[in-house]
This record gives sequence, C-alpha cells and structure tokens, in this order.
Amino acid sequence: MGLWQSYKLRWRRKGWRARAAVRGRELSRVVDRTSAIRPGDILLFATERDEAVRLPYFLRYYRELGVDHFLVVDNDSTDGARDYLAEQPDVSLWHTARSYKRARYGVDWMNALLGRYGHGHWCLTVDPDELLIYPFCDTRPLPALTDWLDGAGVRSFSAMLLDMYPKGPIAAQRYRPGQDPLEIAAWFDPGNYRSLKNPDLGNLWIQGGPRSRVFFADRPWEAPALNKIPLVKWHRRYAYVSSTHMLLPRGLNLVYDAGGGERASGLLMHTKFLDTLGAKADEELARGEHYAAGREYAAYARGLSETPELWTPWSEKFLNWRQLEILGLMSKGEWA
Repeated sequence: MGLWQSYKLRWRRKGWRARAAVRGRELSRVVDRTSAIRPGDILLFATERDEAVRLPYFLRYYRELGVDHFLVVDNDSTDGARDYLAEQPDVSLWHTARSYKRARYGVDWMNALLGRYGHGHWCLTVDPDELLIYPFCDTRPLPALTDWLDGAGVRSFSAMLLDMYPKGPIAAQRYRPGQDPLEIAAWFDPGNYRSLKNPDLGNLWIQGGPRSRVFFADRPWEAPALNKIPLVKWHRRYAYVSSTHMLLPRGLNLVYDAGGGERASGLLMHTKFLDTLGAKADEELARGEHYAAGREYAAYARGLSETPELWTPWSEKFLNWRQLEILGLMSKGEWA
C-alpha cells in the first residue's frame, strides 16, 4: 500500500471516529454498570430492537463462553427487551429512538461505545441472532482463545456468518424464550460460497449460502455479505467501517492467511431463520431503517411466501466445530 493510500485511509478512519462521537450523543444511559469492568475483561457490544425472545439464551450463551460484561444499545424496543436488559447485573444499557439508518445501521453507536469503553479489551461485537463458535470452543472458554491470540500477536479474529435453518417450513416450529435456537435451526449449506478480496481495505468479501441460493438467486451479487471480524483487541483509534465486515486500520482486515498458511478463524452461527422472521421482516419493511431501503427484508418477505423452506437434500446438520473445520468453513490454524 502506497503512502497516498495510507494517508487517505488514515483520514477516513478519523472521519468515522468523529462521526461516532457525534452520533454517540444520541445515546441516553438507562443503566450504567461500566464501573464494574476490570482490566482484562472480555466485553460484548450489541445493538438490538424488539429481541426480547432471543435475549435470555443470547446472554446465557455468551456468559458461559466467557464474556464478562455486555454493553447494549436498545433502539426503542416495544416488546419489553429494554426492561429485561436493565435487570441484568452484567449489562450496561443505552437507549435511543433515533434513526438506525442514519447511524450507519448502528455502526456509529457501536464505534462510540467501543472507543469509550473498549480500549485495551478484547471486544466482541455481534447481533442477538449470532452465536460465535471457534476451534476447541467445547473445551476452551473465550479467554483461552484471546490469551492465545495475545501470545501470537494477533489483534483481530474472523468468523464467517453461517446461516442456520430448520428442516421444513421456517414458521413450522415455535421458538421459545431461553431455548437454544440451534435446536430448531440446525442445518446449513456446506458449500455454495464465493469470496473476493477488497483491494481498498484488504478484507475478503464473502457471499453465498441459503440467502443467496433462495432469496437472491436471480441477483447473487446483491446477497448479504457473510465476512465478519467480530472479535478485536480494541484500541480507541480503531473504527468499524461497515457493520463488522471490515475495520480501519487496514491491517485488522488481514485475517485469512499467515505467511502462506491459514489463520485461526471461527463462525457466527446466524439463527435468523426462525418462526419470528416473518413478523420481523414486515416490521423492518415498514420502518425502512435497513440497508438499501430494506432490500434484504423485502427479499425475505417475498421469498417466504414463495419458498418457505430452505432445507435441501444436500444440507448438512450441525454436529460440532470439528465438522465445520473438516468442511473448510473454519480453521484452527496454528492453535493446537
């Protein structure tokens, strides 16, 4: 990368941080327990709206994985999610009724909180329908992974979004609060993925899976991006650029090789495809607060009426992380 490009990216990063400082003023504290954060704690950052049905399992899953504190923005929920989160002893909560879209789909709010509270911590930034798995996650908690990353001098950890879905119609099985969503959405596409390298920021741009296959079959280039870098040893100078797809500085995006070999990586098990999706798609279409005028949710609404089932005979049922490594969807790299 030349000096001119490096200079431009530095100014872009400063611009995103300045924007986050402005949008951060849109957040009002509901419950602030950040004084309980200790050096070395692993922090989780999330934005949510009307996710009360998902939150009990989401919090339990990440507590058991090793997250110490949750920093959550509630975007004007009406289903009791805000009250539920405020009662949790390890959650600090902010509220805003301002536009999710104008905050770059929540990225500005996350950058504001990450810059204020995340400096020096390993920070996990995920949505309530995303469950992180990584090599050895069944026997090694998240601090074991972050300790190894620290020892290896690695500052960022990638996890491709893996869309999970049920066998049979999506709306056929009711999801209950506190239930593991993978009990219902237990299937995934083992292949059907393609990637390109972003020449500007250096990240991989990955698309495919059931959303591309079903909802964007006639225009796969518009399918949602699956590349994510959710786990970062944060510094106040950092900034997410687009969701957790890519960051600045540019070096944080180079997560896919190490001197010719694979770097360790995980997966975000994406559990969007439950019976709650239909109502969510209708709501988000009416709000118009999502990317490209809600193009993704419009595709869901249309596709669910035409093809309510994502399962195919070549779908794989999730067993464990080793299965996913054998399929080439994640890697333990040099972590043994």
